[in-house]
Amino acid sequence: MTDLVNAIALGLLALLPLTNPPTTVALFLALSKGLSQKEKNRQAFLTSFYIFLIMALTYYIGELVMDVFNISIPGLRMAGGGILIIMGLKMLFPQPVQPSASNSKEEEASFAFIPLAMPSTAGPGTIAMIISSAATIKHSTLFPAWVLMTAPPLIFLFTALIIWACLRGSGVIMKVTGKSGIDAISRLMGFLLVCMGAQFAINGSVEIIQTIINNNLQLFHSQ
Repeated sequence: MTDLVNAIALGLLALLPLTNPPTTVALFLALSKGLSQKEKNRQAFLTSFYIFLIMALTYYIGELVMDVFNISIPGLRMAGGGILIIMGLKMLFPQPVQPSASNSKEEEASFAFIPLAMPSTAGPGTIAMIISSAATIKHSTLFPAWVLMTAPPLIFLFTALIIWACLRGSGVIMKVTGKSGIDAISRLMGFLLVCMGAQFAINGSVEIIQTIINNNLQLFHSQ
C-alpha cells in the first residue's frame, strides 16, 4: 500500500504543475461570468470529468491513436496553440451581448471541454508527458506490477478531483472581485491565452525544424 501511495504522490507532483489549477480557475471565472451557480457547478463537473477522460484515454490509447492518424507531438502543440489563440482573442475582444441572446447564454455555455479541459488543462504538454510516461512505465521496475496497473487511473482521478474542488471554490473569488474584477480577469486571461497559444505554436514549429535538421544530419553522416 505504501508503494501505491508513493506512486500516486509522484504522479500528482508531475501532473499538477502541468495542469496548473490556478490558471484554470482564473479562466473558469472569466468564461462563467453571467452564469447561475447551478450552471457553474455543472461546468466544473464536466471540466473535471473531461480532464479525467482525456488523461485516461491518452494513457491507454494515446500513442496508438497518434500513430494511426500520423499525429506528432509538435503537430499537437501547434493545433492546441491555434485553439488557444482563437479563444484568447474572443475573450480579449468580446462581442456585444445581444438582448435576445441573454436568455440563452446558459444553454449555449460549452467551455468545459474547450478551452478548459483541452488545451488549457490537459493540453499538449500534459498529453506528451502522459504518453511518454506510459511507454516508460511498461519497462519500469521501481514499483510492483500491481501498483503500475492501479496507480495511473487513481492519479488521473485525484487530479480531476483537485481541479473540480478548485473550480467549485471559484465562487468565493467571484464574490470578492465583483463584476468589474471578473471582466478584468477575462481580458487578462484572453491576453495570456493568446500568448500561450503563440508559444505552443512556436514550440511546435521549433520541434519540427529541429527534427528536419536532425534527419538531414543523419542522412548526411550516413552517406
